[in-house]
Amino acid sequence: MSTKIYHEIEIENYNLKLSKFNKDHEKNRKNLRKLVIRQFIKEKAGQGKKEKTSRYKYFVEELCSGNRIYLTRPAYFNKGFDFVIHIENYKFSNKKDYPKYKDIKKDLRKKKRNNIRSYYKLLEAIKEVFECKDPNDIYHKYRKRLEIPNFGLPSELILKVIKWLFIEQDITYWNWSGRNMFMQGVNNI
Repeated sequence: MSTKIYHEIEIENYNLKLSKFNKDHEKNRKNLRKLVIRQFIKEKAGQGKKEKTSRYKYFVEELCSGNRIYLTRPAYFNKGFDFVIHIENYKFSNKKDYPKYKDIKKDLRKKKRNNIRSYYKLLEAIKEVFECKDPNDIYHKYRKRLEIPNFGLPSELILKVIKWLFIEQDITYWNWSGRNMFMQGVNNI
């Protein structure tokens, strides 16, 4: 059995940020996609399957807890520019360190049932992430109004993971609806 060797890369001190924020959401979506794809284009080609596959780990966010969010490539199911989002020291419903869309939606449903006021503040913050605003700025802006003590996933984690879920969908489903697909699911909770 072979061990997977990853090339580890830190993206701009754990942050992929647009140099200028433009109110045009679609333009920002395009620019975020370009920034990520430009990084992936730098990867060296693999030489085959299994241990000959080139594998990359991109550290992209750091949580207040010190745990990091990182991406791995190639992804398990899709090919091309797809990636998997991991969170250090977390286990989700799949018993893995990577969340699925349903994990986030399930947590949001529970938050909505438990504390509707905090849930709607969190939904407002998620909409700002959807509009390509930086989750660090948003989290610090809403911090005290977002948290539901001892309940579910931390809001900071949700915002930062959702940023990358949106980017992943913008890359994988650009010619369809991109991030709109997941946001529509969140709006229907």
